[in-house]
Amino acid sequence: MITVYGIPNCDTVKKARTWLSTHGIKHQFHDFKKQGVPAELPTWVDVLGWETLVNRKGTTWRKLEPAAQAAVHDAASALALMQDHASVIKRPVVVWAPGQLTVGFDAAAWQARLA
Repeated sequence: MITVYGIPNCDTVKKARTWLSTHGIKHQFHDFKKQGVPAELPTWVDVLGWETLVNRKGTTWRKLEPAAQAAVHDAASALALMQDHASVIKRPVVVWAPGQLTVGFDAAAWQARLA
């Protein structure tokens, strides 16, 4: 089962979920706000890299104090930030199968993945 992780009011998450539904692809949704950051987050960091997962363009990042931003310099500090502020995780994170992860929404890449 494909799992989409994110926040329901995020436009990119909405597009991703709509795309999956439109293409008849069953999936489940994990809401960071209601269900929390999953225990798999350290694995995501190992597979994707913390730089990929930390959304430095989003509102949550921009609202952080400069010192808090500067403190994110490695996987451990990024993990701590993402666990404290789920909204700073780039979305959506999609688990297609164990160990197969993507971040963000790219319709062409998703179509190719499922072809």
